Amino acid sequence: MLASPMITMSAETIVVLDFETSGISPDHGDRAIEIGAVMLRQGEVVDRFQSLMNPGVRVNSFIESYTGITNQMVESAPKADRVMRDFSRFIGDHPLVAHNASFDRSFLDAEFRRIGARRSQEFGCSMLTARRIYPDAPNHKLETLVRYRGLYTDGTFHRALADAEMTAHLWMKMTEDLCESYGLEEVSFALMCGLMKVSKSKVADYLCRCS
Repeated sequence: MLASPMITMSAETIVVLDFETSGISPDHGDRAIEIGAVMLRQGEVVDRFQSLMNPGVRVNSFIESYTGITNQMVESAPKADRVMRDFSRFIGDHPLVAHNASFDRSFLDAEFRRIGARRSQEFGCSMLTARRIYPDAPNHKLETLVRYRGLYTDGTFHRALADAEMTAHLWMKMTEDLCESYGLEEVSFALMCGLMKVSKSKVADYLCRCS
């Protein structure tokens, strides 16, 4: 058994984000209606961003029930372009993380295009990474993983800031578990992104090479 390492949280700054949306794809005309994000540095949340946003579209009854976000809430929210400009300043050029990142990435890029902005930084996916680290979890939904690893939750799901907070805590827990299991002193964003691209059968080899 490997001795427990002295864990040093990465000094990198990353932004963990989550969107609530009017549907499943911006390619179908769906829009973001809420964004939440937390900024992590050395294993601590150092800043937060949250806002409902009004993209000028109606929210259907399923989304209202799923998220608790009503049309009245969206109609009274700041305009989407204003929120996204503020969010662009918030994230700067820091690396990004989301759970099921392909979904959030598609909406972020679509909303950025509407304001003439472009994302340049890499996106990490906590869901893909969790599949490599926790192959025995019942499934790899955020809610399941939070409970599987015994992370704190107040029971709020499908609101942007709450989901971003839980994703951030999951990300930090995964880095701690990797350090303890493989004798790593620090787990970088690059290592996590590399891990999510490795086949499940090669995970141990990849991590041993990183130790």
